[in-house]
Amino acid sequence: MEPNTHVCGPAQGQPHTHTIIFLHGRDSDAHEFADELFESEGSTDSAAPEQDRTLPGLLPTVRWVFPAAPLMQSQRFNSAMSQWFDMWAVEDPEVKSELQRNGLHRSIHAVLAIVEAETKLVPKNRIFLCGISQGFATALSLLLAEGQGGFAGLIGLCSWLPFSSEVEAKISECTSEMPLFSSLQALYYSENPLKTPLSSRLKATPILLGHTLDDAVVPLENAQRMKNALSLLEFKKVDWHVYEDGGHWINEPQGVDDIIAFIKENWE
Repeated sequence: MEPNTHVCGPAQGQPHTHTIIFLHGRDSDAHEFADELFESEGSTDSAAPEQDRTLPGLLPTVRWVFPAAPLMQSQRFNSAMSQWFDMWAVEDPEVKSELQRNGLHRSIHAVLAIVEAETKLVPKNRIFLCGISQGFATALSLLLAEGQGGFAGLIGLCSWLPFSSEVEAKISECTSEMPLFSSLQALYYSENPLKTPLSSRLKATPILLGHTLDDAVVPLENAQRMKNALSLLEFKKVDWHVYEDGGHWINEPQGVDDIIAFIKENWE
């Protein structure tokens, strides 16, 4: 486990049944993100009005793992910042996209090691891989780089798909399924392919995407483009939610409710 990884849960006296790995956004850190995430609340249950409506309160048997992005030099701002990969413009990730490649490959490798460590504690089908903004851009890239699927599900908030133009080009160029997923592996992982892609299991991975209309950091159009790419890649279950408000964050309480419902629906 990386030394800066923040881990909490399950609640005292509760068994460890599932792991949620949650990647923070750019220019944040694992502890800060975890604290803010755990302040978000879902709807009050009229049958149990005193119940803790935070994510840890509603999911007491979950082990929460928050990896920390490395400090990486930003070419645009000429300073070091916490980021999973360098990029020129969050609002338009296609600008100078080559800046993203090396850092993204390194971050995929680091998060894969965390996933591997967690599979020694619970099966992979009890691990949810999640992220917000650049964190989910990394998590989704990891899924395509690994090529195996088998996660309980992915949850992405306020995010986009890196190298969208290249993915769309590969989709239009490929004439059969296996070369397509092999080429995506090569796009998101610079080393030799990790394993032979298992496209049927990969495409069965449930995915939840949430975005707000008032997100001033990542335009809704970027998230819609990601959703459309996943549809073209024939992912079988992509839940798409757009909320009126919430900014570059989680809508409360409906967005929290949707996360809880998605997790419980895919709870093994």
